[in-house]
Amino acid sequence: MPLELNSAAATPPVAPSRPKTDTLHGDTRVDNYFWLREKGAPDVTAYLEAENAYTDAVLKPTEAFQSALYDEMLARIQETDLSVPYKQGGWLYYARTAEGKQYPTYCRTKDATDADEEITLDLNVLATDKPFLSLGSYTVSDDGTLLAYTTDETGFREYTLRIKNLVTGELLPDTIEKVDSVAWAADNSTLFYTTEDEAKRPYRVLRHNVGETSAENDTVIYEEPDAIFRTFQYRSRDKQYLFVGSASSTATEMHFLHSDNPQGSLTQIAPRDSAAEHEYYVDHRGGLFYIRTNRGAVNFRLVTVPVENPAEANWTELIAHRPAVMLEDHDLFARHLVVAEREGGLPRLSLRQLETGDEHNITFPEPTYSVSGDVNREFETNTFRFRYQSLITPSSIFDYDMNTRERVLLKETPVLGPYDRTQYISEFRHATASDGTPIPISLVRKKGTAENGQPAPCLLYGYGSYGISMPAGFSSHRLSLLDRGVVFAIAHIRGGGELGKPWHDAGKMMVKKTTFTDFIASAEYLIDEKITTSDRLAIMGGSAGGLLMGATVNERPDLFKAVVSVVPFVDVINTMLDDTLPLTVGEYLEWGNPHEDPAYRYMLTYSPYDNLQAKPYPATLVRTSLNDSQVMYWEPAKYVAKLRTLKTDTNPLLFKINMAAGHGGSSGRYDALRETALDYAFVLTLLGAAD
Repeated sequence: MPLELNSAAATPPVAPSRPKTDTLHGDTRVDNYFWLREKGAPDVTAYLEAENAYTDAVLKPTEAFQSALYDEMLARIQETDLSVPYKQGGWLYYARTAEGKQYPTYCRTKDATDADEEITLDLNVLATDKPFLSLGSYTVSDDGTLLAYTTDETGFREYTLRIKNLVTGELLPDTIEKVDSVAWAADNSTLFYTTEDEAKRPYRVLRHNVGETSAENDTVIYEEPDAIFRTFQYRSRDKQYLFVGSASSTATEMHFLHSDNPQGSLTQIAPRDSAAEHEYYVDHRGGLFYIRTNRGAVNFRLVTVPVENPAEANWTELIAHRPAVMLEDHDLFARHLVVAEREGGLPRLSLRQLETGDEHNITFPEPTYSVSGDVNREFETNTFRFRYQSLITPSSIFDYDMNTRERVLLKETPVLGPYDRTQYISEFRHATASDGTPIPISLVRKKGTAENGQPAPCLLYGYGSYGISMPAGFSSHRLSLLDRGVVFAIAHIRGGGELGKPWHDAGKMMVKKTTFTDFIASAEYLIDEKITTSDRLAIMGGSAGGLLMGATVNERPDLFKAVVSVVPFVDVINTMLDDTLPLTVGEYLEWGNPHEDPAYRYMLTYSPYDNLQAKPYPATLVRTSLNDSQVMYWEPAKYVAKLRTLKTDTNPLLFKINMAAGHGGSSGRYDALRETALDYAFVLTLLGAAD
């Protein structure tokens, strides 16, 4: 007998309606659930707890299935494991996990045979009696004696900086709150860090002398007054320079300081040019700055300039702009340059020997995959380390000899149990958007699934914002879907970065709805190609992908059987009108500024919360976390409360709130796995593929 949810097990919670009226640009909106913003208020907590209880009741028939999925996915993981060590300053650094422990332990040994292990940081100890722990920065001084690290204990992404003496094991008294990025100076006693304002915007870079107990005596070396810009800093790989930057999503400004002179003043490389949307990013080698810039190059080009006179007039082109190729990043070494690029929706690595100018690409055999540089801390090396994976190949670490072109597989993440990759097929397909544009789709299925015109259950994933490319990566957990005959697909829709900056630009601001129509076209393609049917198609997305879920389902609720929406950005108008919230001001350049009439009216046409209607909706699971700082918990809470009053179907609408986590959900690996088991149990049950 097929497994079913028990929607009659309890009565859905009904949030009280307390109308709040707002008028802007001559338009009046009524928000009945604004009161849910009062975090910690007894009635708010009671409502969230009632939603959790209702979800648990409806999902109770799946509890055994959830446990089975959890055990099944856990059985594929090598719980006691070791990461591939990386070299830094005469040491080998790595992390190890142990069976039964939620978090990794960070360690190092001397780069020598039979060296003793030193534990640098044990997150399991730090997490004792804490429901949440996240490690932010982990940065060792040049001489290897001091570790600067940051941790968040709530999920709100508010990190505290501590410094540990790695020689004595002593934790120094230095404690600084609300720290973002961290970088050491060359003197091993000066630390540069970025701190946040009340809206969680990194806005100051400060200099800290080790031994100071607080930030009171720290010196501000850079402060960004423009709320649309965020500051950051980093060291060049050759360790000669500290770079301090300020960036919006469309423009940057960079400064530098010689790391041997931490008390010195910053020097600007090129002034910001927001009007021209000029972005540039810098590294250093041999007295030259290597600058990745979009000046006159929408998909970026690479230039060099002498450190002594870095003005734009002195820039010399090294790699010209290519309209079909996105130059995403560049890594500099003593004798080599590695460039991360994208063409045709796929990533690649291009290498250049700087003395001879010889160039070549690292090639990969599969139709869709993910590849990126891994940890490469050493400047004086001929070896480049990269990470490769695909929908059927587990994450694999390679060392690549940049002279001989030999690649050595150091480790492929183990998948325990009977995993035979030859029994799975990955494909790179293209749907056709409503305007005729080809939309890439990465797809994986087990052999025999969705063949010979026989549709199968399918889970379609999407994101499509911020120019972020969705990688076609491996997940051993996903085998629990594939082995039950479910097809998994990723729609690489506009708004993402898969086809370069124009792909992002075609799905943001006043053309944002292109993202949603691309996703609908991708779903229709899967149906037209008889890969699936609408009554066996589930969709999933998180954060801005939750916006995608809400907008798509408002437009085409008939197209899908089930929806999983995780930490969804669904209350677009209200959030973007509140400049006290994290991210809001900076994201005017992604969504538009609703204080301006045209942007307001356009956003109002797709904001999921504002466009809910009285009509049937698919079965829906919404998940969030109480301490999310990126998408506040009240967005999905309001969305669910309103949808309950409007939907005309009997399909389940479930809302699960993690009361002790943030944007990424549970921090412990076992706790996170249980969340995945819940998602999968919901999807498989609705698609009729549950055991």
